[in-house]
Amino acid sequence: MANAFFNVPIPVNEPVKPYSPDSLEKHQVISAIADLKGQQLDIPAYINGQAVREGKVIDIFAPHNHKHKLGQYHKAEKSQILAAIDAAMSAKTAWENTAWYDRCAIFLKAADLLAGPYRAKMNAATMLAQSKNVFQAEIDAACEFIDFLRFNAFYATEIYKNQPESALGMWNRLEYRALEGFVFALTPFNFTSIAGNLPASAALMGNTVVWKPSDKQVYSAQVIMEIFQAAGLPAGVINLIYPSGQDCAEVCFNHYDFGGIHFTGSTSVFQSIWQQIGNNIHKYKSYPRIVGETGGKDFILAHESADVQGTAVAIARGAFEYQGQKCSAASRAYIPSNIWPEVRDRAVAMIEDFKMGDVEDFGNFINAVIDEKAFDKITGYIDNAKNDSSVKIVTGGTYDKTIGYFIAPTIIEVSDPNYVTMCDELFGPVLTVYVYEPKDFEKVMTIIDGTSPYALTGSIIATDRYAIVKATEGLKNAAGNFYINDKPTGAVVGQQPFGGARGSGTNDKAGSSINLMRWVSPRTIKETFAMPQDYIYPFLGK
Repeated sequence: MANAFFNVPIPVNEPVKPYSPDSLEKHQVISAIADLKGQQLDIPAYINGQAVREGKVIDIFAPHNHKHKLGQYHKAEKSQILAAIDAAMSAKTAWENTAWYDRCAIFLKAADLLAGPYRAKMNAATMLAQSKNVFQAEIDAACEFIDFLRFNAFYATEIYKNQPESALGMWNRLEYRALEGFVFALTPFNFTSIAGNLPASAALMGNTVVWKPSDKQVYSAQVIMEIFQAAGLPAGVINLIYPSGQDCAEVCFNHYDFGGIHFTGSTSVFQSIWQQIGNNIHKYKSYPRIVGETGGKDFILAHESADVQGTAVAIARGAFEYQGQKCSAASRAYIPSNIWPEVRDRAVAMIEDFKMGDVEDFGNFINAVIDEKAFDKITGYIDNAKNDSSVKIVTGGTYDKTIGYFIAPTIIEVSDPNYVTMCDELFGPVLTVYVYEPKDFEKVMTIIDGTSPYALTGSIIATDRYAIVKATEGLKNAAGNFYINDKPTGAVVGQQPFGGARGSGTNDKAGSSINLMRWVSPRTIKETFAMPQDYIYPFLGK
């Protein structure tokens, strides 16, 4: 093993490519889309580095064109879950004993592969199967994922460098062991970067992983696995499988070697997982690490001094980028009556200027929601609002699933701050607005803080500094990521570590060393150079 302390390259956020007309990156992604559309992929599981094609075959369709079949994947049975766990446990000793710099090198190489030869393919896969426009795919599947890989390597070295003081005659050391057992990564459909980061961050710290992506993200997940393999990730370190959630829970959460879960998804699922782990706590070798980022009911609070145009843009972008399918998306807004008419008119003008349709038309700002289940849930709320005389549809309210699952960006204005769409997480292109009197600013902060069980993101828009200070303090527990004069979305790795508390998760801040610390089990080592030769302490003397 090398005898030097190596410096990992200092990470810099990956520049977002503009995909302007006639740009090289635009031609590359168009070519990648055409290549993927020209074939139907048969996607295997990856267990111990081997492609496994067993079990029921499930078709994959594009959300914006649900008659276009992109490919299929092989649904895993319980036997495959056990095989993946066995592979992870078999690979564990060699991987956790691999030098930290060799582990870092693999994921740094993966970042460069993604930044270069795999960028167009990763973006194209995310666009087609998750219905993201090219810009949303670029900031997620390319840039944020690259940033996770590079910054995590840097943060890992910062953790390893953190050592205790040593008094005379001794040497105190702190080592950061991998967890005992395997880590189970359960990842969402909406961010390809999160899907890749959850297994990769745990693996970087010496753990071996069983990874189950969302059924709706399998198509781009297999590209992630292709990149990891091309970067030299050893067999069995990350095992990618596609079982049902129920089968995974029954196998993983009853297994003696279950060491932890890295989760992003719904609050209800995470609470069920926590309950199952608690009920099974006597079955495990150690107390499992439970790390999760879940739902949000994210807010925009505008003060009477707010910049009107800035507030309108924050609404248009913050609520409707990627069809509102971001855990950080603005879902409720509190706007004072003195600026609401102008904010409303400007926001509506922007929203009604949005084009909606297929991801291959780069002029489309809005694409489809992920599937029919989501479509039916969201439109159900819209229909109920249409039939409620106390509620006003400001814009949108239309939808069509003939070709794809398209819902027009919708703003609902309510007179009751506790109306159902002010409280429930919809996870779609619907923003509910409550108009308040400027004198009630502090009262509204109390309403915001108590309206929902979530505490993920939120923003205050104001030019009055006293108002900013009041909101920052008054809403300190209402959002784990708080924005001043900005939309409540768009956290950047290395700049705004992401996560929330309350019903929004464990707030372990993806994109920071805080998260990586959850995947190690520190051991303190004290070495004494000259051992005492008598039991007698000075205080015992006469």
